[in-house]
Amino acid sequence: MLFGYARVSTADQNPTTRSTRCCARALTVMPSIWTRPAAPKLKVTRLDRLSRSVLHLVTLGADLRERGVGRHVIEQGIDTDTMEGRAMFGMLSVLAELQRELIVANTMDGLASARARGRVGGRRPKLTADQAALAQQLYDTRDKPVQQIADLFGVARSTMYGHLKGDTMPRQPKKTSDRV
Repeated sequence: MLFGYARVSTADQNPTTRSTRCCARALTVMPSIWTRPAAPKLKVTRLDRLSRSVLHLVTLGADLRERGVGRHVIEQGIDTDTMEGRAMFGMLSVLAELQRELIVANTMDGLASARARGRVGGRRPKLTADQAALAQQLYDTRDKPVQQIADLFGVARSTMYGHLKGDTMPRQPKKTSDRV
C-alpha cells in the first residue's frame, strides 16, 4: 500500500492541489504520517513539502529508514530505495533549505527597504486619531465602560484595548451605597 503526505505552510493555502497530484497517481493521501502505522513507501509531491529544515528532513529520513519506509519524491523523481536516490535525497534536502533561507533573506531585505522608505506594515488602525482620542477621553473620565466605548465605535472590545493607552488618570474606586 502506498501513502502520500500533503502539507501546506499557511492557513491560506489549500492542500487540495497537493492531494490531487497524489491521488492522480492512485495514492491514499494521509494528513499526517505520524497518525498511522508506517507504510512501505511514503510519497510526497516535492521535497520541500515534507520538511522545512535539513535537520528535520535527515532525522525524519533516518526514522523512516529504521521503520523500513522508503521515500519517493514524485516531482523530483527521487526514490530512496536506491543508493543514488538516497544521495539525491540528501543533496536536494540541503538545496531546499538553502532556497528557503534565500527567500527569507530576500523578504527581510525587502521589508527593511520598505521601512527605510517610510512604509509601515500591518493593518490600518480601525479608529482614526480623533476617534482614538475621544475613546481615550471617555475611558480616562470613566464615562463609559470599555465595551460601551467599543460599541459606540463599532469595534470589538479587544480592538478598543489596542487603541487605549492604559490608565492616564488614577482610577477611583466605584462608589457604593451605604447599605448596612
